Amino acid sequence: MARTTLRTMMRVQISPDAAQAALGESAELHRLVTGDALDQAMYASALLTMVIKQARAAGAEQITVQVEGAGDVHDQMAAANSLRLEREILQLRRDLPATEPWSLDVRPFRVNEDAAAWLEVNNRAFAWHPDQRDFTLDRLLAKEAEPWFDPDGFLLHEVEGQLAGFCWTKIHADERPALGEIFVIGVDPAFQGRGIGRPLVLAGLDWLARRGLRNGILYTESSNAGAITMYEKLGFETNSVNRWWSADLRAPGSSEV
Repeated sequence: MARTTLRTMMRVQISPDAAQAALGESAELHRLVTGDALDQAMYASALLTMVIKQARAAGAEQITVQVEGAGDVHDQMAAANSLRLEREILQLRRDLPATEPWSLDVRPFRVNEDAAAWLEVNNRAFAWHPDQRDFTLDRLLAKEAEPWFDPDGFLLHEVEGQLAGFCWTKIHADERPALGEIFVIGVDPAFQGRGIGRPLVLAGLDWLARRGLRNGILYTESSNAGAITMYEKLGFETNSVNRWWSADLRAPGSSEV
């Protein structure tokens, strides 16, 4: 399987907003978040040290650093500045099509008709998740208005007329090569343990492959060990890692180097 080459992206969030604004023209902050791989490898730790010093001088209370495509350089940068890892998301990838057979009754999402049932199942299944929990109708409608949204690729599985699980896919047509994503997959807690998750993933991968896509991805929390085990058994491999680190700049000695 070919590994996708991803450009590293770094974001630095400082609170309160007034402190973030005060650092808006910082040359060190600009270089930290826009530097290329070599620049970050050589200078990221020192640049972050200077940014933290500037943030403290501006009255900052908190700093959060997010890196998409994080690697050893960024781990070292965070450790050198005493930042703690808060969250880690893995991007997993596999070639399409998946050859494993599957059998599960699925049907496309019906806009308007299925919204209420899907919201209930999603919010039960993801009550623990920082991004997917407490999904609202307005948020769902906003997703439906996105140009990539296709209800035919939003697959629902029902048991005796009750929504038991779903696999929502997304096509990244602007990527080269185009990517097919398992955007969200969930099983109602009342139906977990029945072996629904695996065929739901395969149903989504099959739908993407039948549209000519040859690269499948999904994102998952690194703490979700059960899901990762299932995905690995389905041929997914880690392609990149997104990490969030933070530090309380008010604490005595925090992030001092």
